[in-house]
Amino acid sequence: MGIKVKANARVRRKSRIRKKVMGTHDRPRLSVFRSARHIYAQIIDDTCGSTLVAASSQEKSLAEAGAGKKKVDQAVMVGKLVAERAKVKGIAKVVFDRNGFLYHGRVKAVSAGAREAGLQF
Repeated sequence: MGIKVKANARVRRKSRIRKKVMGTHDRPRLSVFRSARHIYAQIIDDTCGSTLVAASSQEKSLAEAGAGKKKVDQAVMVGKLVAERAKVKGIAKVVFDRNGFLYHGRVKAVSAGAREAGLQF
């Protein structure tokens, strides 16, 4: 299976998910993107089209803390960080958007870290 075929399959899954998942002002969308090396999470209000909170494994604080750790452990740290930043902004409930990725491994670890830090899905 080629890279292009896999990417197209993810885009098709993403469009099916996005038909149903919508972030509102009361309950914004927690979107996760997974690359080969890093993981990114952001909380988005789709009604006004703005990103409220974001975190990634590339940030200096997380890169130093996660040095030498497995990628799944880094994903848990990203989930906790995005949840803490959301709490500061007054966000308690979110809708989870796996962005076409399978709910497994690092994507699941981000949601576990966010739940652990107090976000409700």
